[in-house]
Amino acid sequence: MAQRAVFLDRDGTLIEERGYPVRCEDIVPLPGVAEALARLREAGWLCLVLTNQSAIARGLLDEEQLGVLHEHLQAQLAARGGGLDGVYWCPHHPEGKAVAYSFACECRKPREGLLALALADHDVDLRRSVFIGDSPRDLFPGAGPVTARILVRSGHPLADVSLADHVAERLPAAVEWLLAREAEATLRERGA
Repeated sequence: MAQRAVFLDRDGTLIEERGYPVRCEDIVPLPGVAEALARLREAGWLCLVLTNQSAIARGLLDEEQLGVLHEHLQAQLAARGGGLDGVYWCPHHPEGKAVAYSFACECRKPREGLLALALADHDVDLRRSVFIGDSPRDLFPGAGPVTARILVRSGHPLADVSLADHVAERLPAAVEWLLAREAEATLRERGA
């Protein structure tokens, strides 16, 4: 049976927004993120990151170095009981300096290439899944109906929240809302 997933943005959602993180010390999980991820996984959700990482196209680091940063993030989350089931990134940007990555691609959010990669690797029921991020592009508006689209205020200032089903201060509050909503739906189903 297909699983449900929470598709998460990285910068400003899981970690502090710091522009273009290129060193391990730039990867600082936001308060309560590891615990929130642990709660999601305990409730049966896959936790998958979909993130634009144009620092590669800009020549600030390469994909191997980015992989090291993601391993460091995973270790920090695991030390607090959390974790991720997959991390997918777009290294491209049309104005990049690294020629191999300097073009308009299909994987840069809000395009759906990253989502397609994650769906190819995991048996996910998209209709039962959730998008969480600090920008409307993280909500994949073209992906069709999902359980919820949630914006968090822990990253970029939010000017447009029209695509969101809910707006939370940070990931822990978003997860609290999602799990409470799920519990209410379960109670309604049992009472029907």
